[in-house]
Amino acid sequence: MDSAKGLVYKYGDNVDTDVIIPARYLNSTKPEELAQHCMEDIDRDFIKNVKKGDIIVAGKNFGCGSSREHAPIAIKAAGVSCVIAETFARIFYRNSINIGLPIIESKEASEKIKSGDIVSVDFDSGVVTDETTGEKFKGQAFPPFMQKLIDAGGLIKYVNQEAD
Repeated sequence: MDSAKGLVYKYGDNVDTDVIIPARYLNSTKPEELAQHCMEDIDRDFIKNVKKGDIIVAGKNFGCGSSREHAPIAIKAAGVSCVIAETFARIFYRNSINIGLPIIESKEASEKIKSGDIVSVDFDSGVVTDETTGEKFKGQAFPPFMQKLIDAGGLIKYVNQEAD
């Protein structure tokens, strides 16, 4: 988990899990099926346009709502390499780490980065660079253990690797 670079899709505050993956699709647990409906209630064209490696940037309290892991699974399966937000709902934060979706908290990045910018993230340092404007922002870097969890693809995959 060294870095990510991609096109930004920008959203506001309080993007809840029912917007990330609408409840009507929660009868599936298959990541590829969940991905097909990711963000459709807030951005109908998201899944048509998102490319592997792209990045979501949002405001405060991203991922509020239900405690189900479907939301970060849908985002990751859609190809998103990282979510940057001012703050995350705590259960979404933990679920993201558990399934191996990198997330970065940065108030300044959240405020200044615009939709359509190209952004790179150095996960080791937590530095977010807006390649479009040249601005750099400080986000939190994960401790090495959490980086290992994300690198492994999440908690279950990490535990299985350690058991081998």
